[in-house]
Parts: sequence; structure tokens; C-alpha cells
Amino acid sequence: MASDARATRRPTTQHWVAPLDETPLQEVDAVDTSTAPRSLWAEAAHNLVRNPVFVISALLIAFILFVAAFPQIFSDQDPSYGDLMNANQPAGGEHPFGTSRQGYDILARTVWGTRTSVLIGFFTMIGSTLIGGVIGALAGYLGGWFDEIVSRITDVFFAIPMILGAIVIATRVGEMTIWTVVLVLSIFGWTNIARIMRGSVISTKSQDFVPTSTALGASRPVVLLRHIIPNAIAPVIVTATVNLGVFIVAEATLSFLGVGLPTSVVSWGRDIAAARDALRTQPMMLFYPSFALALTVLSFIMLGDAVRDALDPKARKR
Repeated sequence: MASDARATRRPTTQHWVAPLDETPLQEVDAVDTSTAPRSLWAEAAHNLVRNPVFVISALLIAFILFVAAFPQIFSDQDPSYGDLMNANQPAGGEHPFGTSRQGYDILARTVWGTRTSVLIGFFTMIGSTLIGGVIGALAGYLGGWFDEIVSRITDVFFAIPMILGAIVIATRVGEMTIWTVVLVLSIFGWTNIARIMRGSVISTKSQDFVPTSTALGASRPVVLLRHIIPNAIAPVIVTATVNLGVFIVAEATLSFLGVGLPTSVVSWGRDIAAARDALRTQPMMLFYPSFALALTVLSFIMLGDAVRDALDPKARKR
């Protein structure tokens, strides 16, 4: 019986159990779910303040605007008073930049000319952006026959150079003022804004949130104003910022050609035109208004480039 029990006894199998790893588990950083992602404009502002191009251009523009607002701080001379007895005076004394051939103080005319150029550039930018933005938004959103008509009208105006069209109108109007120059430049400067707004609206209205808003009962004007335009206006802002410098150059060109502002208005273009004959004998007379014009235009172009990099993720440098 004992032998039978030993024969039927099954061998016990020993299982090897791996020892527990005594190494403590590494802590996993918790994810902060309370921080919401930034919006487009918040992300753009975050990137702008970190962009040195934006900081430099913003400081330059702030200085230019300060000069335009308070020119009397930088010169106590009358820019419209010319004394032939003090014509062609060198720099120094009461005239840090010297005097022109008509006896005008060059520093005073350069400083006071800032206000004229900035006003014309700023209001022309606003006027052309409003005209082009409204026309482009309606054309891109409505489409159909309205889009075809607007596109053909835009092509006609786009084919006319802005300076040439402004010269034709200026010769018919007669004496120009600051506001007539703004109106003329706005009439021929809206086409680029209209094309950009139209394309941006067409791209935006194909997004999913547009039919969703319509399905929830929003009317077409509400969809356009509250949903499409806020998401399509970023490239328009960039173009408008750059155009501000372009309009300042356009005004200076008209004044240089003698069809812009009258001689009674202090303008960089007028001063550049008056100084071209004295380029060999008194080059600094031409340098100061030209440098002020170039610095102003460069500042707004740099600002436009910085804003474009911040608003357009595809163009942003990695």
C-alpha cells in the first residue's frame, strides 16, 4: 500500500516568483488642465512682444507719433516763415539743421512735416481699408453675380496706377488739401485690401463653424459680422499696416511732382522737391526730409512684417 501511494503521488511543482522591484516609481508631472489655450489674438500678442523687429519698429513709430503730436517741443521756429536774409545758413545756433534757399528753418519744416505725412497716411489707410474691406467681404460672402461684378470693377481700378490716377484727379480738382489727398488716395488704394479680404472670407466661410452657426439660427449678416470677419481680418490688418507707409510715400510723390499739397502746407515732398536743385551745394537740405520720410516708411513696413509673422503661423519663423 505504501508503494502504491508513492507511485500515485504526483510531484509538486515549485513556481519561481520574481522579487518585487524595490526601485520607487517615478513621479509623473501633472498636466494643468485649468490653463486654456490662447486665442489667435492672444497668441499673436505673445509672439509680438518677443519679436525684436516689432519692439524696434514700435518704439520708432511711438517716437514719430510723439513728434507729430508735439512738434513745438523739438523746434520753436515757425516752419512757414522764410527770411531771405538768412537763406542758406549752415547748421548751428538758432538753426541746428541750417536754413533753405528760401530762408526756412530746415529742422522746423522737417519736424512739422511729420504731422502732415502721418495724418495723410493714417486716414488714407483707414479709408482704403474700410472701402476695400466692405467690398471684399461682401463679394467673398455673397459670391455669384455680385462677386463677378465686384471682381471686374476691382480689376479696372487695379490696372490704374495709384499715383497716375491721383495726378489726373488732382489736376481736375485744382488746389489740394489734406482731406482731398486722403480721398484721392483712398479711391485708388482700396483694391489690394478688397482682394485680400475676399480671398480670406472665401477661405473662412468653408470652415465648419459657419454652417453650424447658420443651423443654430444665426442670420447671414450675423454670421458675416460675428463669425467670418473676425476670423478673416488678420491678413487685412497686416496689409493695412504696410499700406500706411505706402500712402505716406504716395503723398510725398504727389507733393514732389507739384500736384499734391499747396506750398502753404509743410510737407516732406515739397521740401525734397525744393532741395533737389541744391543737391551739390547744400546736400543736407535734401538729406533731412528724405531721411525722415525713409525712417517713417521703414518703421511701418517693419511693423507690418512683425504683425504678419505673428498672425500667420505658416509665415512664422521656426
